[in-house]
Amino acid sequence: MAPPLGNNEGFIARPVRRRSLLYGAGAAALGVFGTAACTRVPEEGKVEGGDLLDRLRDTGEVKIGVAGEVPYGYIDENGEVTGEAPAIAKVIFPRLGVPKVKAVPTQFSALIPGLTQAQQFDVVSAGMYINPGRCEQVLFSDPDYLMPDSFIVRKGNPHGIKTYKEIADKKLKFATGTAYAEIEYAKAYGIKDMLILPDQVAGLDAVRQGRVDAFAGTAVTVRTVIKGSKGVEGIPPFQPIVDGKPAYGAGGFAFRKSEKNLRDAFNKELHKLKESGELLRIMAPFGFTKKEMTDLTVEKLCPPAEGAAS
Repeated sequence: MAPPLGNNEGFIARPVRRRSLLYGAGAAALGVFGTAACTRVPEEGKVEGGDLLDRLRDTGEVKIGVAGEVPYGYIDENGEVTGEAPAIAKVIFPRLGVPKVKAVPTQFSALIPGLTQAQQFDVVSAGMYINPGRCEQVLFSDPDYLMPDSFIVRKGNPHGIKTYKEIADKKLKFATGTAYAEIEYAKAYGIKDMLILPDQVAGLDAVRQGRVDAFAGTAVTVRTVIKGSKGVEGIPPFQPIVDGKPAYGAGGFAFRKSEKNLRDAFNKELHKLKESGELLRIMAPFGFTKKEMTDLTVEKLCPPAEGAAS
């Protein structure tokens, strides 16, 4: 992953830890922030209703945390927040009576601490993967996308790569990105010798130069980076299976556990977008297709205790 970023310009480019299964970095970062005087943190594991939505309506503004990843949430060259998650936020929050959406860029590992402890923003709007570790710390919305994996391979896919299994069986040269969830997927298939690269652009170059046989990333990431590139292609998207179970790459919005009312109101509007087809229209400009739309719920993705409480 790219080194820590200190200004908005850096957020146009790289961090991709959103997708990582290694959520501990965010938890460890809790110590970076002193608890704000206004912090309202429920007892451990307890979910409360909260009145943040009313307060946001009074001020007319919601602050969203973003972490500089194209196409999920980032600051563009004009200094404006964009990406699939901020675009969704800009539609839903006005419908909740909160017309202004203000972005707070930060490092990925600081998103959850910045939400729950420092309260630098009101919601994480970064396409964050929903996984059990994060479910212990925040309330998630239902996912707005389900992202399969894909590989960048040389033109014609000479090794016939379809999944991680072919890479493991044929002992091919494999690469993925720093803190990508795909690291754990590869390890689950016994792929130990892998090249970890800064991002998908470096991955494309490694494949094109013959240093690796495949670079693993999400389907939308692969589609975006190979566009217009010669000598490489992306394999058809596929659902990773780890230990016999689907490893879902589903992303959503994160809320403080003390603010279930806000999360539920957001979910209600999100469902309306899904049912009407408007959600896809919002996300399509960022490379998302109908294949990435999902009816998965947070209950499916989080441990039973969180799902029951939410």
